[in-house]
Amino acid sequence: MRKRIAVLTALIPALLSTTIGAASAHPAPPAPPAPRAVVTLTYDASRAGQWQGAIQKAVQIWNDTVHNVRLKPAATPGSADYTYRATSGWPQSTLGPVFPGRRGAVQLGQQAVNEGYDVTRIAAHETGHILGLLDTYNGPCSQLMSGHGPGPSCTNAKPDAAEAARVDRNYANRTTPKPTRPHQVIIDIWSTPAPTKTP
Repeated sequence: MRKRIAVLTALIPALLSTTIGAASAHPAPPAPPAPRAVVTLTYDASRAGQWQGAIQKAVQIWNDTVHNVRLKPAATPGSADYTYRATSGWPQSTLGPVFPGRRGAVQLGQQAVNEGYDVTRIAAHETGHILGLLDTYNGPCSQLMSGHGPGPSCTNAKPDAAEAARVDRNYANRTTPKPTRPHQVIIDIWSTPAPTKTP
């Protein structure tokens, strides 16, 4: 009996060392991917007047559609990365992509509303310029940046997949501003061309 106990006592450390050695031979699980850097842009809509509701909807649409940039109200008006302001003229915006610490501006012009265009589409379209998108007036209604091209009956305020992907590329892994470039403002004349008369 004493011999059996002695043999077992000698075998236990050997078995344990084999088990531990086998466990350490397996590779460690891969590390989770690093979290994606999301650029946060702040805005001030305190001078946007009757456009407040349209701006909230437009911001929500963009936040629901893109992944690399997030729009949120600024803590104080003076700290905003870009501003919305109601004007009596045509809508216009700074052409981005705007990054934190830079200044951008969106003017939401009443003339486009007078022409019958949807206020949320206008606000979302002008925000698209802030995010670095150009106009595509010849595009279909499904393209937000086609702007006034499809006419006042188009009320789509959502960017299509290609537009969203472009914005995500503009802000992919970017937490610092791009190199400076000349300040550029896009003026959108949301006016339906008058039909041409044939002789």
